[in-house]
Amino acid sequence: MDLIRMPKAEQSKHTVTVGIPRSLLYFRYGVLWQRFFQELGIQTVVSAPTNLEIMNTGARFASSEMCLAMKIYMGHVDALRGKCDYVLVPRIRDFGIRRVMCANFEALPDVVSNIFYEAPFKVLSYDIDSSKKKDEQRAMVEMAVSIGFSHGRALKAYKQARKAQNDATARKVKQNEALYRQNGLKLALAAHSYILDDEYIGKPIIKYLEENGVTVIRADLTDRKQAMKVSEKVSPTLKWELSREIVGSLAMHHEEIDGAILLSVYPCALDSMVDDMLIRKNRMAHIPVLQMTLDAQTGTAGVETRLESFIDILKMRKEVETGNGRENEA
Repeated sequence: MDLIRMPKAEQSKHTVTVGIPRSLLYFRYGVLWQRFFQELGIQTVVSAPTNLEIMNTGARFASSEMCLAMKIYMGHVDALRGKCDYVLVPRIRDFGIRRVMCANFEALPDVVSNIFYEAPFKVLSYDIDSSKKKDEQRAMVEMAVSIGFSHGRALKAYKQARKAQNDATARKVKQNEALYRQNGLKLALAAHSYILDDEYIGKPIIKYLEENGVTVIRADLTDRKQAMKVSEKVSPTLKWELSREIVGSLAMHHEEIDGAILLSVYPCALDSMVDDMLIRKNRMAHIPVLQMTLDAQTGTAGVETRLESFIDILKMRKEVETGNGRENEA
């Protein structure tokens, strides 16, 4: 997809605003995006947190084959109508060999452009593709140049934004890693950030677990480079970037947790394969695992019932292990 060039006449009429959907990769690159445009002097607006209306609206725009996360994303794009001139929709194919993204992220700008062809905003995109030798820096700088900024200013803006994103991610990872050292029942929640950080589908699950005395540790918040290396030992052929990080994280910390929940959205083909692999590999680690798949019809009561049962199992198992430990000490 060609990048959109903003006419100079259009730039002079009013302050340009770029809309950012609060969904999918926003939870991974939100700081990067907002700081980048801030450094360029461009205003940004982020759609409101997911609610039932946004999810239902997205489902109406999306095709039936799209996963729940994609449907929610369409709802966030629609929520930006009348609030911005452009909507940022990056195209990210891969970061190198066996570092591939889900095909949805490669097709996203075209999907959004075709679904919202009558919308008052335009799609602004950048293209990360190793086959074209385009990494994140080059792609974002080219996007800025395409809308009228100099290469030097765009590069400076990117470096400032990348540093801000690295710092923000490092803080989250440090806080998350510290949870492994806490006492009590510890549970790894393995899911993509666009599930766990979503206000409507992910955060209620984290809240419920914490309210029931569980220390929730996110598998997606980890040392990414180390997790990528460790994931190769679990599966040398696993090629999806985000999945490799989660798999590596679980492999690094499986001895420090009491159980794991594999949380995905329907119908994610990638997660279904990766989760199945994790369950089979998990036989060696002897950790209880709960596999949960969320869809638009998933009821709160049903989710809480399954979570409550799993927590009870983990607590009973921990009590037995603790009891055995006391007997051995005696």
